[in-house]
Amino acid sequence: MASDPNFKQLLDSLNTAVLVVDRQLRLRHLNSAAEMLLEVSSAQMQGAAVGRCFDDADTALESLRNNADTLHTYTKRRARWQLHNGRELTVDYSVTPTGDDGGLLIEIQPLDRLLRISRDEALMSAQETTRNLVRSMAHEIKNPLGGIRGAAQLLARELPDDRLEEYTRIIIDEADRLRNLVDKMLGPRQPMQWQPVNVHEVLERVAAILSAECAGRLQIARDYDPSIPDLPGDKEQLIQAVLNIVRNSVQALQEGDMLEQGCITLQTRIQRQFTIGRRHHPLVVRLAVIDNGPGIPDTLLQDIFYPMISGRPEGSGLGLAISQQLVNQHRGLIECESRPGRTQFFIYLPLQAEQHDA
Repeated sequence: MASDPNFKQLLDSLNTAVLVVDRQLRLRHLNSAAEMLLEVSSAQMQGAAVGRCFDDADTALESLRNNADTLHTYTKRRARWQLHNGRELTVDYSVTPTGDDGGLLIEIQPLDRLLRISRDEALMSAQETTRNLVRSMAHEIKNPLGGIRGAAQLLARELPDDRLEEYTRIIIDEADRLRNLVDKMLGPRQPMQWQPVNVHEVLERVAAILSAECAGRLQIARDYDPSIPDLPGDKEQLIQAVLNIVRNSVQALQEGDMLEQGCITLQTRIQRQFTIGRRHHPLVVRLAVIDNGPGIPDTLLQDIFYPMISGRPEGSGLGLAISQQLVNQHRGLIECESRPGRTQFFIYLPLQAEQHDA
């Protein structure tokens, strides 16, 4: 069957990735979708063992061998496959016998994109809920703070002993500190100033600020795609969003006593056919901030974009939350991957933002 030209043409017309193997699990055909998914060539893999395309810790190959003998159809959900180039995939796949020859037809449905969309949607929804809660709390907190501050000022005028003014000054100063903290939690309040923005100008401004703050002790690397066009956005807000992330990386390096050996890489790339939430974008700019610091603990990684969440005792936990809010206003998204020695923040920004919602 796999040698039939009409059969191959039919499989190649499908969007679903399909492999055809014989009884010995040698590849007879990979359709075009499978070539793209597994990043191999059907012509080069012809007759090779299917294990050269992927490896599965969940004993997928053993299951295929058993199925070639029993001729049963089955489906495996959320299998983790490692490709020949080291890349990992999460897939659903179904195995169907092709007939008396003992061959198998394997239909593969990649899930990584769907899982990422679901994760991003849940994250954006939770963050929006958190922002609404913070706004409500801020309003309830600022009103009594104003009353406390005013009462302390009036009390200071009536005190008979000037030495007691120290106590009213503490009340006023602490009320001001709490008000400033609440303002930071609310994030920037100025409207978006939409204009064409060169992302490399944004990163170069951040690099200049970073170099001045670190007095040249930190290595800053650049890995730019110069072909990236301008995108619509607010330049100052994007600078603030990236700067907050970069400062977070610098603080991690400082706390690990790694600043002198540290390196922060600023990277830009174009990604095609990318989905943010449920919005599909033909082209997306990806800004990356990569550091070689100690990494973010797994217990903290999923929550770092929420307000007041910080891995540092003295951290406010507001910088990354504000960055995510600013990028969300551009209809973008920030994601993070981290392991010891390499932490990556990815900022995804559509090249065609929806300005009317901002």
